[in-house]
Amino acid sequence: MTKRKRRSSAPVERRTGAALAELGLDDRQQRVVVWSVTAGGVLAIALVLTLVVNAIGGGQSRPAPASGDVSGEGLPATFQSWPTLKELAPIADRKADTAPLTAKEVFGARALTSGKVTLRRLASRLDQSCAGAVWGVDLTDALAGAGCSQAVRGLYGTADGVYVAQYTLFNLADVAAAESLAKSLASLYRGAWVQPLESARAKFGAYSEGNAYVLGHYLGVTWIGRADGAEPGEKDDFIMLGLAVREAEKAVFRRVVKVAGVPSDPAQPPGPADTAQPSEEPPTDPGASPAVSASAPAQPPATTSSAQPPLDR
Repeated sequence: MTKRKRRSSAPVERRTGAALAELGLDDRQQRVVVWSVTAGGVLAIALVLTLVVNAIGGGQSRPAPASGDVSGEGLPATFQSWPTLKELAPIADRKADTAPLTAKEVFGARALTSGKVTLRRLASRLDQSCAGAVWGVDLTDALAGAGCSQAVRGLYGTADGVYVAQYTLFNLADVAAAESLAKSLASLYRGAWVQPLESARAKFGAYSEGNAYVLGHYLGVTWIGRADGAEPGEKDDFIMLGLAVREAEKAVFRRVVKVAGVPSDPAQPPGPADTAQPSEEPPTDPGASPAVSASAPAQPPATTSSAQPPLDR
C-alpha cells in the first residue's frame, strides 16, 4: 500500500509567521500563536489572535487628546452651553437673516475689552465649509445636520501673552438646530472640537475652557485659557476673559436691529434679584450670571448694564 506523502507545513508556517510579524509579534509570541492554532483549529485562531493583540495593546481604547496634545487639535477641560435670548427671536431662522457672514463683520475690531481684560486680534478666518473649522467626525456630522453654511473664527490674546481666547460663530439653519448642536457639544467636546487658528503669539495649552451660546440661528463657541496651559488661579479672571471675547457677538445683535429695527421700548436689564444661584439653570436674561465653581468657572452672557460692556456701542 502506498503511503500518502505528508504535505510540508513550512510554506504555511512561513506565511503565518509573516502575517504575525506584521502585527508586531516577536518570535516567541509567534510560536505561541502557531502552537495554539495547531492544537485548537480555526476557532483558536480568532481567540488566540484576539488575546495576544489585546495583551500587546493593553486592551484599552486610546484616550481623547487634551488641549495641545495633537497639532491642530485640542480639547477644553470644561464645557457649558447657554440657551438663546428672547431678544434674538427676529433672527431665529436663517430665512429672515439671509446675508452671509464676513470675517470683517464679526472680527473687525482690533481689540475687545471687558473690565480689566483687553484682547488683541491675532488672526481671523471665514470657512464656507464648516467641516474645515472643526476636527472630529461626530462634530462634522452634527454641523451638517444643523445646516451649517459658514464658520468664522477669531483668535485673540492679551498684550502680555498670558491669555488666549478664540471665538467661533456657526451659521446654522434655525434656532432649533443651534440648540440641538449646543446640547450635542456637551458630550462631543470630549473627543471633537473647533480647530484653533495658528499664531506664534498665542496657543492653547493643557488646560482650557469652552462655552457655547445659542444666538438665534447662530451658535457662538468661546474657547479660553492661559497660554502656558495652567489652570486658573485666584488672580485669573476667566469670567472677564470670556466676556471680552464675546464682544464679537455685537455683530449678531446688529443683525437683529437690521431685521427687526430698533425696539421702541427696550427691555431693562435685570437687577440683583434676577442673578442666577448655583442650583439654578443657566440664565436666559442678558444680565444674569451662571454659577461659578472651582472646577468649571462659568461665564455670564454679555449685558447692557453698567457692570458689563453694552452689546452694541
